[in-house]
Amino acid sequence: MKKDPKSSRDIQNQSGLRNRASGILWLVQTASQIPGHDDWLSESEQSVLAGFRFPKRRNDWRLGRWTAKQAIQACGAGTKFSLQSLEIRAAEDGAPEAFAEGQPAGFSISISHSRDRSLCAVVPGSASIGCDLEWIEPREENFAADYFTPEEVSIVLGRPQESALAVNLVWSAKEAVLKAIRKGLSRDTRSVLIRPDFGGAEDSWHAWTGLCLESSRLFHGWWRTTGGFIYTIASDQQTTPPQELR
Repeated sequence: MKKDPKSSRDIQNQSGLRNRASGILWLVQTASQIPGHDDWLSESEQSVLAGFRFPKRRNDWRLGRWTAKQAIQACGAGTKFSLQSLEIRAAEDGAPEAFAEGQPAGFSISISHSRDRSLCAVVPGSASIGCDLEWIEPREENFAADYFTPEEVSIVLGRPQESALAVNLVWSAKEAVLKAIRKGLSRDTRSVLIRPDFGGAEDSWHAWTGLCLESSRLFHGWWRTTGGFIYTIASDQQTTPPQELR
């Protein structure tokens, strides 16, 4: 694989990138923004892609990798990694981890996708982070009773005029926390308690908290709605509202 001559200097400048970036950063990409070719993937990523049997799984994985690489590049504030030198690997627990030329890229990331759209949340350093992207739609009648704590069920029932928003918000926040814990949906969703703030305007970030009932570990989160989607981001550190990458 031919290496970008800038890539070595980029790795040396990682500490500078971390200093320029602060708090949680995020980027959304759509399937229409991905090139038709796969030259932007590393050799090992191309091998992983070739192993997927089903088109949806292949397309979602490809979109997630594209979004993550674009987000990490955008964090560089002008000093960029080449897309091929960046590699998004799945850790043993399945969580995505960013590497540049085989070395940790200095960022924690989380990826989610829904309906040909992908969200990537990025934070410099090694903070625990998770994100989720959901289409706001009605859920089955017993959905909340099956997957939510009694307190969360009360939250949803208390907002009958916006029940689809409430149920998807609680669900999405749970997924974000479980990703930050690096357990995903392998853990009972009722082991996490979500307390959201419903104040504020559409297209702006609102706060929420997530409590892991098994460990008493507290997570701080943000949520917003845009174009029929709900975005949620969780971190084990208190932060200012997430900043969009351009």
